[in-house]
Amino acid sequence: MVNERSVVMALLLTLITCGIYGIYWFIVLTNEVGTLSGDHEFSGVKHFLLSLITCGIWSIVWAYQVGQQVAKAQQQRGYPANDNSVLYLILSIFGFGIVVYCLVQSDVNKLA
Repeated sequence: MVNERSVVMALLLTLITCGIYGIYWFIVLTNEVGTLSGDHEFSGVKHFLLSLITCGIWSIVWAYQVGQQVAKAQQQRGYPANDNSVLYLILSIFGFGIVVYCLVQSDVNKLA
């Protein structure tokens, strides 16, 4: 089941908790995208651990992959597929990963 989450509240909680809520948000958001796209191997814990092990480099790969997964979920539900993979990749490379979370959460909310 996918829950609609307020982007502003999630962002504020991430800032207030010094990033701890951001870890939870990353894991849950990734799981929800995997559920929506039908790819049950697209798991939040797996991507979080890979990001941790690679000192954040995997999060750049995740940003690209999550864009593709969201587009796949949109296409499966009959919405026009917006493949923002490259945008998410560029934002992540330049250190704006939190913006990627917000954009993906916005797309997930539309699909929920």
